[in-house]
Amino acid sequence: MKKIEAIIKPFKLDEVKDALNEIGIVGMTISEVRGFGRQKGHKELFRGSEYVVDLLPKIKIEIVVKDEMVRPVVDTLMKTARTGNIGDGKIFVSALEDIFRIRTGEEGENAV
Repeated sequence: MKKIEAIIKPFKLDEVKDALNEIGIVGMTISEVRGFGRQKGHKELFRGSEYVVDLLPKIKIEIVVKDEMVRPVVDTLMKTARTGNIGDGKIFVSALEDIFRIRTGEEGENAV
């Protein structure tokens, strides 16, 4: 089992969710996060004063899948989240040792 974490631009969320649903991904966790990479933020003007926005709003998607679903999920994320501009985000894939479903006590792949 693998955990896939994707950091994407907020306006791409609906498109990404729909595309993941089409390939059979029905469960995910979505978080609003802030950060920066190569973008380094930008300057804005507010009431005549210039200020630096150095932590940009992003969306973090977390998905747990069986090993054979990693490539289809990553490919779908790459295709739907890409704008071609700096700041499109990153995808991280990590191995999971075990999973437990709290409600039923199921363990491992049955808990996904």
